[in-house]
Amino acid sequence: MKKDQNIFREDSLKEILLPYLAKWHWFFIGVIIAVILGFFAIKKTAPVYEIITKILIKDAKKSGNGAADVAAMQGLSGLSGMSANSVENEMEVLASKKILSEVVNDLPLQCVIYSPGKFYDTELYRTQSPIIIQVINEKPFTESPKKKIEVLVSGNTLTLSSEEIDKPIKTFFNKTISLPYANLMIIKNPVFNYNELKGIENYNSLYFVYKTKESVIDDLQDAINVNLSNKDATVINLALRYENRNKAKDILNTLVKKYNNEAITEKNTESEKTKKFIDDRVGLISRELGNVELKKEGFKTSNEIVDISSQVGINLQSGTEAEKRQLELQTQLEINNMYLNSLNGKAKDEILPGNIGLDNGAAANAIATYNKAVLDRNRLLENATSENPLVKGLNEEIRILRSTIKESLNKSRSNILLTIGKISSQEQKSDQLLRKVPSQERLFRDIERQQQIKEQLYLLLLQKREETAITLAMSSDKARILDLAYSKRKPVAPLKMVILGISVLLGLGIPFLIIFLKRFFNTKISDSKSINKITDVAIIAEIPHLLPRENKIIQPNDVTNLAEAFRILATNVNLLLPVSQQKNKTILVTSSVKGEGKTLVSMNLALSIAKPGRKILLIGSDIRNPQLQRYKPEMKNAVGLTEFLYGSIQDVNDIIHPSGFNNNCDFIFSGIIPPNPVDLLENGNYGVLLDKIKDLYDYIIIDSAPLMPVTDTFTLIKYADAILYIVRSEKTELSYIEFADSVANDKLKNVSFVLNDVQDYNFGYGNKQGYGYSNTQTTAGFWNKVLSVFR
Repeated sequence: MKKDQNIFREDSLKEILLPYLAKWHWFFIGVIIAVILGFFAIKKTAPVYEIITKILIKDAKKSGNGAADVAAMQGLSGLSGMSANSVENEMEVLASKKILSEVVNDLPLQCVIYSPGKFYDTELYRTQSPIIIQVINEKPFTESPKKKIEVLVSGNTLTLSSEEIDKPIKTFFNKTISLPYANLMIIKNPVFNYNELKGIENYNSLYFVYKTKESVIDDLQDAINVNLSNKDATVINLALRYENRNKAKDILNTLVKKYNNEAITEKNTESEKTKKFIDDRVGLISRELGNVELKKEGFKTSNEIVDISSQVGINLQSGTEAEKRQLELQTQLEINNMYLNSLNGKAKDEILPGNIGLDNGAAANAIATYNKAVLDRNRLLENATSENPLVKGLNEEIRILRSTIKESLNKSRSNILLTIGKISSQEQKSDQLLRKVPSQERLFRDIERQQQIKEQLYLLLLQKREETAITLAMSSDKARILDLAYSKRKPVAPLKMVILGISVLLGLGIPFLIIFLKRFFNTKISDSKSINKITDVAIIAEIPHLLPRENKIIQPNDVTNLAEAFRILATNVNLLLPVSQQKNKTILVTSSVKGEGKTLVSMNLALSIAKPGRKILLIGSDIRNPQLQRYKPEMKNAVGLTEFLYGSIQDVNDIIHPSGFNNNCDFIFSGIIPPNPVDLLENGNYGVLLDKIKDLYDYIIIDSAPLMPVTDTFTLIKYADAILYIVRSEKTELSYIEFADSVANDKLKNVSFVLNDVQDYNFGYGNKQGYGYSNTQTTAGFWNKVLSVFR
């Protein structure tokens, strides 16, 4: 026995590839079938086109805010430039359900109309469809249909039918159709163009697929691809792959339109809030200014004063500059207080007014950043919950900004008050110079100062109100369209070369996988190499595989592969036999189990050796399961070996029968099946039989029972000069070879293997142990020949 038991080891690349190369026709046919299926799949698939549009998201100071074009209004806009994060937010908005819902409302997307085709169905849209299906309303708590709804148009009559509808519905154009899931109306398409229906013969027989609004929105979210054109730019690419190019173009163009409308509405919201705030403050300051002017008028009237300034001009000269500075500070303090009051009174989700003259750059920038963050947070909340990570981030940013603004305003207020205190000290010094001036003068100056403060604030608010009104009138699109939706010239699917390439790979891969799995899980021998890896017992011949209808018995002057294989076997057997022995050379033929072809080998070996001057006797010694009679059905009940062993027949001539295939070859059939085969073979009469016939025949071939299931053959081994152990390709288990190797070393003598039923690629001209002329005479039928290709 060989020590190397690794039966799966291959010695060379050739041995690895040989089983696959031998089945080249599998790969050839597999590729042909796969390519045909690939062509069929391409033909059955509607072409899909990629529709693309490009938009530029304008800088935040410019998008949706016409005030950016007016230099005097830059303080009012209060917005910083567009950051990368804000562009990503705009991408989310473009793909949001809110925007897509408006697209679905504008376009006929819920009822998709098709025209049946020979290979695939064609979707009809706009001018291609003779009808328009309008969804009046969806019915709640109902499921969408899973089957298509057929529409037959006959004049003004419409017939709707579906597997989900009990009976066909007959109706007319412009009539409400009540279906279980929605109310629809079918109208004639006024822009229908018959010339666009290329390849469609019957446009009166159509069908449509109904989808709920939510499902259409979900489909669009999955189908529309939104991505940045360049990480350093704010250009967004919108792409949609769809069968109908006109429909896809409408979807993308409408999406951009709805996005711009939404952005303008959102931007105007800030300006409207600022305008309302200014209007409220203008009304309040107007009333306060009126009261101050009335107070001034009353003071002059009661004190009969016309022009006090001429009387105190000299004394006021020194305090003019101080009063001017205090006036500016009082204005800033009033604006500062207005923002603090607004900040304390506004909810966290409301924006603050834009910059209306606040002389605090840090606070103004913080307010602008705060307003932008509130707008971004509110926009995200339209399509997300408060638990969204982006929303949480913006909430934290808003909280920090509110705290920063309050801190900045409070600090500014403290500085203003401190400065006012210093100026007041200076004014006290000036007042000392006016001690002699009547108290009426001092009161009048206080009134006049209040009037000036209110007038200056009033004029500032009026200016900002006009700027805000101009802003509302000059709102522009947020997205600038660089490329209107356009279609690439070639369809992106089906990818013909890819499909054909995959088809070729499948055509090669499936046969490869089948062969690989067959070999991987195969526990049977296939050729001589698989035997040689287990045992050192020689293989003296290989018998070729036979088709079901091929002649299994060799004929005189036969030149087939089968006949040539048995001539080689006969020659090699002679080399095994003793040279000195001239007659009665006994050859025992056995196997591991039944079905491995020992009887076929025994009979054809006998016929190969038999020739004029050389007599051969074949003894059917498998008395448990006789097989020799299969080749001579008429001798099924002939007396034979069993009768001689029992002793009921003494004359050997009574059990010897002509083979009928060769005049120099005789048979002894098994006879009746005995109840005690082992006892019968061991009673000594078998040896008596051989003694009586040894001078009559040159060769005696014993067709014995298999070794593994029974022990009959072990009783006959002592009579054999050589033993032929038959193994069958793709039949004999590898474990049987181990068994054969074991008994060959321990119990058998002069044993050799004969490999039976070898496939063509392991047998024939050029094979190490076979030489044939490849002109097999066969009567195999057509289908057997076809099926043999896949064996």
